[in-house]
Amino acid sequence: MEYLGRDIKKLGFGLMRLPEKDGTADIEQVKEMVDLFLAAGFTYFDTAWSYPGSEEATRRALVERYPRESFQLATKLAAWVDCKTREDAIAQFETSLKRTGAGYFDFYLLHNLGEGRTHFFDDFDLWNFVQEKKAEGLIRHAGFSFHAGPEELDEILTKHPEMEFVQLQINYADWDYPAIRSRQCYEVARKHGKPVIVMEPVKGGMLAAPPEAVRNILKEGEEERSFASWAIRFAADLDGIITVLSGMSNVEQMKDNIAAMKDFHGLSEKEKETLDRARETLKNIPLIPCTTCNYCAKVCPMDIGISGTFTAMNYLTLYQNKEAAANQEKWLVGKHGKKKAGECIKCGKCEEVCPQHISIREELSKGAGLFGM
Repeated sequence: MEYLGRDIKKLGFGLMRLPEKDGTADIEQVKEMVDLFLAAGFTYFDTAWSYPGSEEATRRALVERYPRESFQLATKLAAWVDCKTREDAIAQFETSLKRTGAGYFDFYLLHNLGEGRTHFFDDFDLWNFVQEKKAEGLIRHAGFSFHAGPEELDEILTKHPEMEFVQLQINYADWDYPAIRSRQCYEVARKHGKPVIVMEPVKGGMLAAPPEAVRNILKEGEEERSFASWAIRFAADLDGIITVLSGMSNVEQMKDNIAAMKDFHGLSEKEKETLDRARETLKNIPLIPCTTCNYCAKVCPMDIGISGTFTAMNYLTLYQNKEAAANQEKWLVGKHGKKKAGECIKCGKCEEVCPQHISIREELSKGAGLFGM
């Protein structure tokens, strides 16, 4: 189906987790992946100014080897990273043009809006900047990526109807998960008439190795299909999807994704039922019932990253991946300027306002043991 005048197949190559050799991108393997991808009829590539080495690898493996009109290239501007002035932010765009050698960008995104990051794009008037670059022909389509809640997404799209698309985190695990609310964010985008680019369909690789109970359900549904391919196909089946990005890290992953998506025309009823069962099974795994309403944060005298700690703890429960859970805690707590769980003084004010009646002090003690004081 065509969106924004483009008929793009439903698999996009996310150039975020590229294979490495001697500490840098393995360009020869990336070239092989690019060749396989294009030969299968897929054309959408996604990079970003903030992905180390990615834009340069994109130039060497793609731009310098294929006609510019044979593919679509997306990159992103992260105004909240080391930008003190509008000129600092605009410099990211110029750097991306130089690094990629692309001449123009088919899709250009304001990167990771939401929470405390959106104001940088307002302060530096980057909304008008991308429209200026569109008028100059350096950007074909302008949108933004978003990692926060549906209420804030609705507010941004109401203020900026000129944005042509939204990039959202969507996967079957987060579809109704209260800390992410993928479904609600997707529904907000569609309410505003915006097509969606999907990121994190495999949840950073977590759904390539889901909990055992989920693995059993998916294997019963289709023995030969990889767990990752189930996740990608779930997202691709939604209406209004431009493409589903997969951050592929080796040739084997590329071949698996191509096999899953080359002739994709939607999920069968049996496949939908299988994924519904997988989602229900995930929901029934005992988790801390935090909805990230953050009422607790408003009354905490120590400014503890309570909901971020709980999200990371739930990550560990679901996927048994300590490194990934620790990275979640580092981002949602430390990078958001919150204090760690071990600094809780156990005053109990948080528990007085928690609508889920969570034993917050007890859970934070567990979190401190898991992620350090």
